[in-house]
Amino acid sequence: MEIKFTSIGVIHTPIHDKAASPIQAARSEIEGTVEVLPEYAEGLEGIEDFSHIFLLYTWHQADSLLALKVKPYLDDQEHGLFTTRFPVRPNSLGFSVVRLLGREGNLLHFRGADMLDGTPLLDIKPYLPDFDVFTVSRIGWYQQRKFK
Repeated sequence: MEIKFTSIGVIHTPIHDKAASPIQAARSEIEGTVEVLPEYAEGLEGIEDFSHIFLLYTWHQADSLLALKVKPYLDDQEHGLFTTRFPVRPNSLGFSVVRLLGREGNLLHFRGADMLDGTPLLDIKPYLPDFDVFTVSRIGWYQQRKFK
């Protein structure tokens, strides 16, 4: 089944090279700006009352899917693609939880950029600890990596 998305804006960051992109937003202090298209700006009402937001976007410069087993950036062993956050995927979808620093009209300023400048924005959702924080009991290959 083919699914079509429409960009609601663009993410601006100082990151222009994939190799220079931080591994995850939680490990980044880089600031960026989300420019929401004017026709969606009304949907930002009240967003400044949240400290963190999810940015959902497309990895517009990701390579085509090469393999279903990959070596993630934090390990030297191959793992199934769907057990990693490797950017080369069947659908080039990315998400980041970032700290919202402020809003100016249709512009959102944030910290935690790990995406390239010009990244097409698909959606924004508020980060809600009651729904988005879990106590986990298993973290697969990453648990073994953390204790190496």
